[in-house]
Amino acid sequence: MSRDGRRHIVTLGGGFLPTEAGAWRAGPLIEYVLGLARPDPQVCVMNTAVGDEATAYVRMVGALLDAGVRVRHLALFPMPTAADPRGLLLEQDAVIVGGGSVANLCAVWRVHGLDDVFREAWNRGVVLSGASAGAICWFAGGPTDSFGRELRVFSDGLALLPHSYCPHYDSEERRRPAYQRAVGDGSLPDGWATDDGVALHFVDDTLADVVSDREGVRAWRVERSAGGHVVETALEPRLLTE
Repeated sequence: MSRDGRRHIVTLGGGFLPTEAGAWRAGPLIEYVLGLARPDPQVCVMNTAVGDEATAYVRMVGALLDAGVRVRHLALFPMPTAADPRGLLLEQDAVIVGGGSVANLCAVWRVHGLDDVFREAWNRGVVLSGASAGAICWFAGGPTDSFGRELRVFSDGLALLPHSYCPHYDSEERRRPAYQRAVGDGSLPDGWATDDGVALHFVDDTLADVVSDREGVRAWRVERSAGGHVVETALEPRLLTE
């Protein structure tokens, strides 16, 4: 659970960083998430968005174990790895969700009833976080390549936060125009976008902090004006140090 008992969602613009040996380590953004949870946190990682690919779990679990964290994983393919997924998730202090296909992730979660479980967990104070698809899922939606190479609008997120979200704003050239079009034509509600390396921290329903693990990156508030134009407002992140 969170240290303060409030509801927390953190979008991660990465979080895990590569090591020279080819493994992953917990970077400043992951440490930021862990700092929101109770001391000696129990953390669950999920990689539903890549069909529970084993390598992703090895890297994420290994990084968290090296950071001294008690860690579990919940896979859903070919069947849940826990007899009681709800009980497992509600026991956690934080959940970290990996990237991949947000459309597939949300569809599978709904089949297993995890959409309701995550809302319950959030309301109880479990810190929810994730990168890319693992961040879009907490919102109403965002631009995605879940349906093919061309980005399309995904508007069936869990909507714990009733806004939209766009990751990879600086690293994938199609993201920015696709997101602006969707917000401009009303396919997606107003929301936020982040460059890689930036995290947005929402407390309850409000953006409370913007942090980064590198210099020269930003977050953006993206809104549709009364005339149908899209207005971007840059948000300068607070740089975290290791």
